[in-house]
Amino acid sequence: MGDFSARVPHRQGKKPARPAPRMPARGRWPYAKHYAALDLGTNNCRLLIARPQGEGFTVVDAFSRIVRLGEGLSASGQLSDAAIERTIAALRVCADKLKRRNVTLARSVATEACRRASNGSSFIERVYRETGIVLDIITAEEEARLAVLGCHALLEPGDGPALVFDIGGGSTELVLIDASEPVPQVLDWHSAPWGVVSLTEAIRAAHGDADHRAQYARMRETASASFTGFAKRLPKGVTGHRLLGSSGTVTTLASVHLGLDSYDRSRVDGLIVPSSEMRSVSASLADMDLKQRSRIPCIGRERADLVVAGCAILESILDIWPAHRLGIADRGIREGILRRLMQGETA
Repeated sequence: MGDFSARVPHRQGKKPARPAPRMPARGRWPYAKHYAALDLGTNNCRLLIARPQGEGFTVVDAFSRIVRLGEGLSASGQLSDAAIERTIAALRVCADKLKRRNVTLARSVATEACRRASNGSSFIERVYRETGIVLDIITAEEEARLAVLGCHALLEPGDGPALVFDIGGGSTELVLIDASEPVPQVLDWHSAPWGVVSLTEAIRAAHGDADHRAQYARMRETASASFTGFAKRLPKGVTGHRLLGSSGTVTTLASVHLGLDSYDRSRVDGLIVPSSEMRSVSASLADMDLKQRSRIPCIGRERADLVVAGCAILESILDIWPAHRLGIADRGIREGILRRLMQGETA
């Protein structure tokens, strides 16, 4: 778990979260009980520090940086030296924030890039040595369940099963849930091996710098094929399909849909967008070249080369679960971790 224990980290498995070390109280709420959740994905490093408030929590501090930990992983099977250095630099910032806050309990998790990389375990050990952060490499199933726990409150009211998805950098998790109870019951789930980084790199490696329209078509085919088995298991005859997306892809596309000059979480988190509009935005972006996409304010150069893969995955999800509207969540794994910690659950 992501605290500063002297225990040497292990690769996988559920282990109890542990108290953070006692430190001098600092910050705006010196006597508040603070919790922290860190999510290290294939593309992003995100930290959230919060304190309980009512039935939820209030964010005390946060950090997010695109680190592209999984860059080149598809070809080499390893985390590259450059990606590791970028990521450790970001984790040092996280470690500093954790030390400066009165964090009572923390958990840090790593996902698909570290699951797949042959040097994932050695990377985890180096992170511990250099930052004091203990990362747990969680399974795809736990990743899916945490994402649902963190964002299901934004699901539209309704009857019948709902689908929640998280398009990551290295994989995409889809979870079919029964949301009739306060804590959703997972009915079925699926982890596809394609996220915005892995799908982009795979298509580029197989087809080179082909026409971007042709590349998008291949991305759609690849993503759709990875959902085939899950699609066959989905219930038939469902009316009023409900769909909720938690990822940088859906928040970015929602920002483009709104025409925002800069990202505004207050306008995006909880937004409901017609699926036809999201398909339209996806088609428009897929029809642009890299320079054109990079000029869109909420995409920029950092996301311009990856957003198209996210569009392809999203459209493939809409194909198998034809909801008329899509819910947008700027929340997920970190919020799920925090809720578990604050409820006294340690794994």
